Amino acid sequence: MSLFGLFDRRSTSLENPSRPLTDATLIEWLNGGAPGEAGVTVTEQSSLEMAAVYRAVSLISGLGGALPLNAYLTGTREQVAASILERPHPDMTGFEFWRLTYVHRLLWGNFVALKRRDGAGRIAWLQPVAPSSVRYGKARPTAGNPTGKIFEITLEDGNVEPFIPYEVLHLPGLGYDGVSGLSPIRVAARGIGMAIAAEAHGARLFGSGNLLSGILKVPQRLEQSQAEALQQRWRQKHGGLQSAHDIAVIDSGAEFQSLTMPNDEAQLLESRTFQIGEIGRIFGVPPFLMSNTEKSTSWGTALEQQALAFVQFDLHPQWLAPTEQRITQELLPSGRDAKYKVDGLLRGDSQARAEFYRAMRELGVMNADEIRELEDMPPIEDGSGQEYWTQPNAAAETEPTPGDDTEGTSDDPSQSSEQ
Repeated sequence: MSLFGLFDRRSTSLENPSRPLTDATLIEWLNGGAPGEAGVTVTEQSSLEMAAVYRAVSLISGLGGALPLNAYLTGTREQVAASILERPHPDMTGFEFWRLTYVHRLLWGNFVALKRRDGAGRIAWLQPVAPSSVRYGKARPTAGNPTGKIFEITLEDGNVEPFIPYEVLHLPGLGYDGVSGLSPIRVAARGIGMAIAAEAHGARLFGSGNLLSGILKVPQRLEQSQAEALQQRWRQKHGGLQSAHDIAVIDSGAEFQSLTMPNDEAQLLESRTFQIGEIGRIFGVPPFLMSNTEKSTSWGTALEQQALAFVQFDLHPQWLAPTEQRITQELLPSGRDAKYKVDGLLRGDSQARAEFYRAMRELGVMNADEIRELEDMPPIEDGSGQEYWTQPNAAAETEPTPGDDTEGTSDDPSQSSEQ
């Protein structure tokens, strides 16, 4: 078995009466073991052979692992220490561990880790579990397990043991039974299978010699040596860039027939491009992040807006926010909240940021240190960055001008100041 079961191929049967019929097991039964309509068996492991799947998984998991994950006092911006977030595993960096949580959810729909506690009962570190070795179910709620959720885990020694949420960190993906998440790969097995089949067909097409530039036809049967000599002669006289647009002269009754790609093969290549968009849609990744910019701009403000939309409507609500809430509920003490720092991803262009900061500063909504924090800059050393500006124009309208004594002045315009 591999380190954390990323390439573990263990499977179990639905005929086992102890196996709960959750959405994960039903999807596996429907799609997991047999080839789909495209003639390709799609599993979490084999799907990574598709470049688009690998790109989407590596992109989202890389962002999830690289973004700063901090603990704050509830309802404040005051950051507090949380060693379980900084070093969740003794042998893995924080980036490697949190990236793995996203890889498991993107492929299998669930991430499970055992909570290893110290002598005082506090969570000391987390031990990831192979996704294929976990069965999800529910039992009658008890005082020790008020949710009733049960995790049957096949351990490294082959023994199967039940665990409850107190002992397990479970990060589920999208699901509909409240117990486990659906595997995006199994749900979208038909589309991914079509993409893999198209890639395999294209490889066979180009590797089988079906795309010859042309055929030389001769009236008589040639020996192998004669055919090779004729082929070599043709290449020497009419091959290469120097012979482009030249006129070929063929004697002895030979005839040259040019070959072009058939329309159906050209449509195959178009379908492969379409499948890249479909896979990006499954994971919520825009086309330009899948390196597919054929029908969209690849630079300028439009690209920035697409990147912001990806963070706001896909990355954060679908992946980051559920992770924050689950960690807050299961790993941090009361009064602490886990939050990703996504400000850097949400920044617009420099001119738009400058205009926004200037408006917030002049309105007194933000001080200099708060602006510097959003730009990943340290506070001003002398403390002046903590001051909030007021609106000087408004103040000038309410305060009288020094030396201007209007008291006793007549409203009658006919009376001059000389009287």
